[in-house]
Amino acid sequence: MTEYQVTEAGAEMRLDRYLRREVPGLTQSVLQKLLRTGKIRLNGNKAEANARLNTGDMLNVPEMAPPAEVPKQRHVVKMDEARTRELERMVLYSDASVIVLNKPAGLPVQGGSGIAVHVDGMLDALRGENPERPKLVHRLDRDTSGLLVIARSGRVASKLSAAFRGRDVEKTYWALLAGLPDALEGRIDLPLKRLDLGQTSRAEPSSRKDKEAQSAVTDYRILDKAGRKFCLAELRPQTGRMHQLRAHCLALGTPILGDEVYGGVYSEHFAQRLHLHARRLSFPHPEGGSLTVEAPLPKHMLDGLHYLGFPAPEAARPARKGR
Repeated sequence: MTEYQVTEAGAEMRLDRYLRREVPGLTQSVLQKLLRTGKIRLNGNKAEANARLNTGDMLNVPEMAPPAEVPKQRHVVKMDEARTRELERMVLYSDASVIVLNKPAGLPVQGGSGIAVHVDGMLDALRGENPERPKLVHRLDRDTSGLLVIARSGRVASKLSAAFRGRDVEKTYWALLAGLPDALEGRIDLPLKRLDLGQTSRAEPSSRKDKEAQSAVTDYRILDKAGRKFCLAELRPQTGRMHQLRAHCLALGTPILGDEVYGGVYSEHFAQRLHLHARRLSFPHPEGGSLTVEAPLPKHMLDGLHYLGFPAPEAARPARKGR
């Protein structure tokens, strides 16, 4: 048996989709047979194809590749000079263990149907002289900009995944919201349920009694406001559910600007993009101490802040403490 531990990048995926992506040579027909006969185990129990995975889940899969099956090849993005420079500009911090990128809005983290360019397919360009290919530790939505942590080795990826899985990582997002919440600071404690809508998925508030719902908690603080029409919010997710911040802001009555899926309005004064940015990450460095990194705001959010007359502080320099 081969054991797979689900990282944050695989959280909330269906089990069958996750395994087709991760296991070389595993086709849908073979996967269905293994599931039907109970040979795939999820946390020690018989696995179901539609089970939703959580960070830290353990999957056991038989080591078998049927004859005439072609192993799935990782999609590698062809890196020309312009694309290589683009990737290099994303790097905010780099050392022998960790790379931290400032991902632009619109760039997917992983591949999929119709996706030709994505972060995961570009990581070979960051290998340098390291024998191992860099590995994703977590993910951001395609339309969310900001901080993305990359591990330079499997050992480092395991440590960082454990940190993201627990309470050891402090995540701070900035968002421009349509409207102003009644309370300028507070906590949103609202379970979310994932709904599959064909080619897309959506997070919906749900009852705590719903077995398919997951706990979702977000702390927020309003940093600036323009009357009751717009505000700049600092969002600190305490859990990591799909579209958590977007769904929670909508539930607060203040959807994120440009979020057409969750009710965010468009205006001639703002770019038609999601105004959500992973601003700051603070996490245990795998070689000791802690690392804090801030990401500069993307142009479309800076333009929005300038239009509203809000200050736009520069990002602090990366800081590693307690080595």
